[in-house]
Amino acid sequence: MLGARTSRLPSTARAQHLWFELYWLFALSADEPSALPEKQNSKLIIMPERAIEEYRIADEPYYLPVDHEVDLFAAAHAAHLPVILKGPTGCGKTRFVEHMAWRLERPLITVACHEDLSATDLVGRFLIEGEETVWHDGPLTLAVRHGAICYLDEIVEARKDTVVIIHPLTDHRRRLPIEKRGTILDAPADFMLVVSYNPGYQSILKDLKQSTRQRFVAIDFDYPPPDTEAVIVAREGGIDEGTARDLVLIGQKVRNLRGHGLEEGVSTRLLIYAAQLIALGIPPTRAAEVAMCSPITDDRDLQRSIREIVTTVI
Repeated sequence: MLGARTSRLPSTARAQHLWFELYWLFALSADEPSALPEKQNSKLIIMPERAIEEYRIADEPYYLPVDHEVDLFAAAHAAHLPVILKGPTGCGKTRFVEHMAWRLERPLITVACHEDLSATDLVGRFLIEGEETVWHDGPLTLAVRHGAICYLDEIVEARKDTVVIIHPLTDHRRRLPIEKRGTILDAPADFMLVVSYNPGYQSILKDLKQSTRQRFVAIDFDYPPPDTEAVIVAREGGIDEGTARDLVLIGQKVRNLRGHGLEEGVSTRLLIYAAQLIALGIPPTRAAEVAMCSPITDDRDLQRSIREIVTTVI
């Protein structure tokens, strides 16, 4: 049958076509070892425990709670509910997930979503190794198999046909179909799916469908209150609280420019970057310029306005 379909192709193309047909026949037969010679039997590589342990967070990541997000996340984990974190860039969503993974004593597997991310990248694929076809778990499958927390960062960046793969994991079924192996993985009680995105970047082309949104409980994030943010900046940046309060005040004033030509305000992350530069001896005005002015806009007028804010406060 294979020969009949390739007989009209040039010899080189016919050989390649036959190779690919044999490869997929081999891959799809992986769950039936008797269908292939013994030396070619597909085998499933399962990451050993010591390897999954590498995803555990040994030391407590610093996180200062702002509201009731810690209790909400812990309750969602206990109830086997998926969570979506919504908030602006650099407000602490990823650090919060790391802190909760440490607190719940679960491995954390993080995936930075992008437009080329496929379902295969998440679930896994067959790879040829020597004379064998070997199955390699993707990060999502690995998390399900070991009861880890899987964190899909900036989920709206992924293609819609990729996002659909998480649907069976986010309802009462809590299972992951692995179509290429013809198997289904049931998620253990400790498994948790967490996704995040920045609502400010939503558009018609990049947004979550309602069929995806309504499978999660949502925790909203924003920049911390000024006093709390100053404590965070001082602690993470290694500077005194007085200087930290000045940086936070600058951040607040710059954030007020949103909607006036500035798409996004200064994040807590950038405030910490400025603090770290100051702690290493960079003059405060220069540190604020390179960490809080130039990164967020290329508009000369806006940069001038931000510099005026910096020199007024410092």
